[in-house]
Amino acid sequence: MRPPFRADHVGSLLRPSYVHSDRERAIREVVARQEALGLQGITDGEFSREWWHLDFLSQLGGVTLRENPGPKFGGTEEQPPIPTVTGKVRYARPIMIEDFRFLKSVTTRTPKFTIPSPSMLHLRAGRSGVAYDDMEEFWTDAATAYRAAIAAFAQAGCTYLQLDDVAFAYLCDAKIREACRRNGDDPATLPERYARTIREAVKAKPAGMTIAMHTCRGNFKSAWVAEGGYEPVAEAMFSAGVDAFFMEFDTERAGGFEPLRFVPKGKKVVLGLVSSKVAELERKDDLKRRIDEAAKYVALEDLCLSPQCGFSSTHHGNKLTADEQWRKLELVVQVSREVWQ
Repeated sequence: MRPPFRADHVGSLLRPSYVHSDRERAIREVVARQEALGLQGITDGEFSREWWHLDFLSQLGGVTLRENPGPKFGGTEEQPPIPTVTGKVRYARPIMIEDFRFLKSVTTRTPKFTIPSPSMLHLRAGRSGVAYDDMEEFWTDAATAYRAAIAAFAQAGCTYLQLDDVAFAYLCDAKIREACRRNGDDPATLPERYARTIREAVKAKPAGMTIAMHTCRGNFKSAWVAEGGYEPVAEAMFSAGVDAFFMEFDTERAGGFEPLRFVPKGKKVVLGLVSSKVAELERKDDLKRRIDEAAKYVALEDLCLSPQCGFSSTHHGNKLTADEQWRKLELVVQVSREVWQ
């Protein structure tokens, strides 16, 4: 089976205490644990980076990090920096290619790698954080840089790449839309603009590569930023040209499954029904019931199951233990086998 797999996961995993002193050992161990659980898409837990997005974005030409003015994550004083565009965006050198090659060398299954989507160059700072006179030129440069990045991963042997994108889900929230207006943007037009850029970025991918997109409402030390169902952005998001969509659906914060009616035929949806934010283990019957509900809008054969986000989108990690994390992933595998086999 090509990815996404019936039992899949978003990517990041809780980091062991020795991750900085012996990163290769940590990655080998986390790969072995994923394989032992029965997962087919294997990540390095994102142990090769500190933040899910900033390590990649900051290595693009023309990108600078600065303090986050808001909206902010609740329940924590520390806030992630945000990327701003201070020069011409370009893919000037290989980014994370060696990290992928190492992952590929230590798994016998499908190595999955994640990078932030091009939307993440814009969302948080918006127009006010982009030093281009012509925004169309900016979006063209962003798509060109991402095409080069995707080609580099493909050349290294990557067949499963995920674009992590909070933009679409954030734009379901009124306070985010208001922040966009303050930043000089029209939030009503941004979903289509983001989708068009992603389409341009992925259009030259090799036939044997699967590109998925994950969207959520924020994930930092078990906190989130946004709330609201996908209805305002669904049509645009599903036009992004990727092969599959990892979607957060673990709580009422994400709304119902009705927006799945816009999913194009043949595209896959990975239902993020298992929370990576809390320790409590979901009940199998509840997960199966919700899969049945989603299957009213997308054929069961086009659905998969995963946690709603990573367990450690930043080096801090979410508020649960490693054992609780692995039990969550084991549950995903068990339910997937019972539903689809």
